[in-house]
Amino acid sequence: MAVVFEKTNLLTDKQFHYCPGCNHGIIHRLVAEALDELHLDGNVVGVAPVGCSVFAYDYFNCDMFEAAHGRAPAVATGIKRAKPDTLVFTYQGDGDLASIGTAEIVHAAHRGEKISTIFVNNAIYGMTGGQMAPTTLIGQRTTTSPNGRDEAWCGAPIKMSEMLAAVPDSYYIERCAVNNNANIIKTKKAIKKAFQYQLEGKGFCMVEVLSTCPTNWGLSPVEALKWLEDNMIPYYPLGVYKDKGATK
Repeated sequence: MAVVFEKTNLLTDKQFHYCPGCNHGIIHRLVAEALDELHLDGNVVGVAPVGCSVFAYDYFNCDMFEAAHGRAPAVATGIKRAKPDTLVFTYQGDGDLASIGTAEIVHAAHRGEKISTIFVNNAIYGMTGGQMAPTTLIGQRTTTSPNGRDEAWCGAPIKMSEMLAAVPDSYYIERCAVNNNANIIKTKKAIKKAFQYQLEGKGFCMVEVLSTCPTNWGLSPVEALKWLEDNMIPYYPLGVYKDKGATK
């Protein structure tokens, strides 16, 4: 019998702990499939910090490092410089990358570190109770903004792809989403491109993935996908924000 679908070798058999409707499982699979298709089994190291992805080492079937909150780019930098022929990626959420880890990610991009970052943006602190994140939208209610985010008080939600695209030595920055099949396919292509650029010795690459958090948004999984489409994508437009390789 012909095999039409099989599980990628870059994921373990452990069941995901993520909440129903959480998109981390989809994104994990896309990362693992990209690694598998690039024949990187045995030559890849991932770095995950504190957050919903804290147990990523249970799911990715490759060497994984645990970093302090926000410090994944620094750990990845050390690994890549020590083992330059190894593909190194970080897997970070918005509460991690866009808040406590802002300095780390900006300076990694500024130095043009040859690492790949998968940035999962669900506009909230998912693991620690649903607090307002730097990416929380104006008017969005969280446990620390029960009346909705107030721009006059908290400022506007930060746009990391736009920010890092402006850094001279970043190489490839793209924002994607996993709210429907078409966007899931585009997200996988973006992740694979980021990894391919690293294999070619290019500079810093980041793929931002807009994702849902049904539990902390107080929505059903289906409602959360619609909320992402109606609210997040208009504020965080999808697309390529920088691709130095495309101009050559």
